[in-house]
Amino acid sequence: MKAKLFDKTGKEKGSIELPKLVSGEVRKDVIAKVFEAQKREQPYGTMYFAGRYYSASGILRRKRHAWKVTYGKGISRAPRKIMSRHGVSFQWVGASANYSRGGGRAHPHRPEENQFRKVNKKELQYALASAIAGTFDVKSLEDKYAMKVSNASVIVDDSVVKSKTKDFIEFLNKVFGEASEKLLKEKKVRAGSGKSRGRRYRSNAGLLFVVSSDEKMNRSGVEVVKAKELKIADLAPNGKPGRFAVYTEKALKEIQETWK
Repeated sequence: MKAKLFDKTGKEKGSIELPKLVSGEVRKDVIAKVFEAQKREQPYGTMYFAGRYYSASGILRRKRHAWKVTYGKGISRAPRKIMSRHGVSFQWVGASANYSRGGGRAHPHRPEENQFRKVNKKELQYALASAIAGTFDVKSLEDKYAMKVSNASVIVDDSVVKSKTKDFIEFLNKVFGEASEKLLKEKKVRAGSGKSRGRRYRSNAGLLFVVSSDEKMNRSGVEVVKAKELKIADLAPNGKPGRFAVYTEKALKEIQETWK
């Protein structure tokens, strides 16, 4: 399978042979499984004594014919706290239990929980190969972006890496056409009450620019990743295959050497 090779002006320079994995099957289930396993979540949990602090004094005992007992009162054996008393008559209120007001949660999350999942090496390699193939698959891109795609991921020479930002934007408009509007990363204020809960902004994935280990590039609105450091989260955001990507000629050779 061959692909067109473009220069920094967006003109076709020639053709280049693509690796075999590009024409492979795009397995959505395997990609989603590995994506969920590689999620990075911050450990969280409740305070150890949450729901067990209360100002009222008194400890209820579970025996008969004794002081401060609940047996023989015609009430449930739920844990309670004493609010007031008159002689041997007590006013109790449920406390501590998960079904009581102000009580702790039942089986809460703990910070020491293992939130990461192991993945087989061959399954991880297969998911990466499938995600790379998804960047070249026109159907996956059309399903994800809900629009007609003329060009999937493209291959460029070294001149694009060294080009100026103005020339780079002109290159994207010429090669990708109408789809170039969704290639640059944009940050917007989130709609709804989520913006007051620590997640004020939301942004799209934008374009993925894959370079070799020898090349360097810095562009605002574009995610630049080295070929040997590609992950499922880079190739398939949200665990769904299909993302507009630009590969340099050297980066494609590194991928071809890795996936022989």
